[in-house]
This record gives sequence, C-alpha cells and structure tokens, in this order.
Amino acid sequence: MAPPRQRVPEGPAPDPAVQKLRVRYAKRGRLRFTSSRDFQRALERALRRADVPMAFSAGFHPHPKISYANAAATGTASEAEYVELQVTQRVDPESVRVALDEALPPGIDIVQVVEAGPGSLADRLEASEWRVEFTGVPVPVLRAAVDLLLERDRSEVTRMTKSGPRTFDVRAAIVSAEVSEMSHAVAANPGTASDCAILRMVVRHTTPAVRPDDILTALRETADLVPPRPPLVTRLAQGPLDTATARVTDPLA
Repeated sequence: MAPPRQRVPEGPAPDPAVQKLRVRYAKRGRLRFTSSRDFQRALERALRRADVPMAFSAGFHPHPKISYANAAATGTASEAEYVELQVTQRVDPESVRVALDEALPPGIDIVQVVEAGPGSLADRLEASEWRVEFTGVPVPVLRAAVDLLLERDRSEVTRMTKSGPRTFDVRAAIVSAEVSEMSHAVAANPGTASDCAILRMVVRHTTPAVRPDDILTALRETADLVPPRPPLVTRLAQGPLDTATARVTDPLA
C-alpha cells in the first residue's frame, strides 16, 4: 500500500531573509502592564503599518520571523527590551526605528535599531541592571535589609512555575546591590513621598531566572522587609556582564 501523500502548502515559497535587525525598545508608564503576548500582537500590527518588509516562515501557517529575548515580567517597566527581526529587503535601521516608533502606542518606544552582528542576541543578554523604588521605606531600613541579604551565602525562595512550585537560590545571582535616596529633582515632584529609598542592583541571568520579585521575597524572608506599597521596578539595562566592574554593557555594540 502506497504511503499517503504529504500535503504541501500552495503558492510560491516565501522570500528569503536578506538582513537581520536588532531592536531595543522601552516599556514606560502604564504600558508596563502589557503582557508579552499583548506586545507581540502590537508589534506585528505596527510592522504592517510601518511597511517593514518582514520575512515569513514557510508552511501552512506562516508567521513573521521575530525572535523575542528575555522579556520583563508584566507590570515591570523597562528601558532595555530586545527583539530581532528578519527582513526580505535591505533597509535603513534608523528609518525602521522612526516608522516603527510612530506606529506603536506612546509608552512602547523604539529606542534603537541596528543591523545584527554575528552570534546570538540571547547569548549576549547575560545580566540585567534594575532600579527598584521603595516609596514609604526610609533609606536606613532598606540598606539594613539589603546588607543582611548580601551577608548570606544562600537565600532560597520558592516560586510557583508552570510545572509547580520551585525552590532556588537568589543570592548567587546578585552581582551588586546599592541603596540610595531619591534625588532632589525627583523628590520635588508633586505626589512623591518623603521616604523613598532606591535599590539599584545588577542581577546575573540564571536558570531559572531570578526576578526582582524573587529578591523582594528574599528581603521579606531574610529581613522582614514589607513595603507599605508595591515597589516600582524598572530594568535599566541588560546585556553582557563585565565582571571586573560589575556593570552591564551594551548588547548591540
């Protein structure tokens, strides 16, 4: 008996990709509450409106060739999110940045577009720098809590994952952590509380990923730190980790 014929999509094969672009974008203000899926839908619509000549996969359900890398959690603001696009015609990256930024809603802002260099973008995202604003928490209180956490060799937390609860160490992922007070310029804005401590930290990307929420859980369990309101978390940078200086460098350089 002859094997059944394999179905083949009708029509010509999709045009090949001739250029790869790396895009840095920011999630600001209320748009930090968009989920990864929300952003993906918004980006695909914006690419069509901006007339970017996207490359598509083959098969019965072709989709644009977009690679998403290490997106921040819903509710987290970010100045350094990244995607990679493949296009079928060579384009000017700056023109794509302008057109794509205009096609997206304010709060999802295209910061930079460059032609991709060799290697994998995901492999270059080794660590993140985070800024966490603790409104209503005095600087000495936060500093004492962070010092207690840094003094420990391990600090395990448990987080619910798709496969059930998972316990892991967050202390090993913290490369550096520094506490300061809010600047006078920011504190002068109306509605800003007088007590607002700032935690800036560099966190190494691990498996499972250690999120700022995990570190907040560790601070609560280690030092009984319970902020009166949820802290505002912003990713300032992500990229290669310079271990000599404990700084996150530019992945698009």
